[in-house]
Amino acid sequence: MAASEILRYYKSRFQIEFLYRDGKQHTGLNDSQARSENKLNFQFNASLTSINIARVIHWLSLPKEERRAFSMSDIKTMNHKTLLHHRFIGMFGTSPYSVKNQNYVKELIFYGTMAA
Repeated sequence: MAASEILRYYKSRFQIEFLYRDGKQHTGLNDSQARSENKLNFQFNASLTSINIARVIHWLSLPKEERRAFSMSDIKTMNHKTLLHHRFIGMFGTSPYSVKNQNYVKELIFYGTMAA
């Protein structure tokens, strides 16, 4: 085989391994207690599809110049912080969309994410 073809296969293989790793760690791929084949297929498809949807949303929300490596852990952290932030804003009654607050909101949401 040509070296470029081997490189392409390994690149695809590692992307599949990352998909299954994220599925096991973050979306409950191993947590099904179902016994029927249809229910198990639904569980596996839902778990792997949720990772792919998170990846697409993450990559399409950023310009190409700002795209980094995808981390499901970072996505979960940012979504959790966004929920907390909306909860706090709702209680305190300030506007997160004002020009003055936008940089602070972005800083709070990305705080604690890992650089891949």
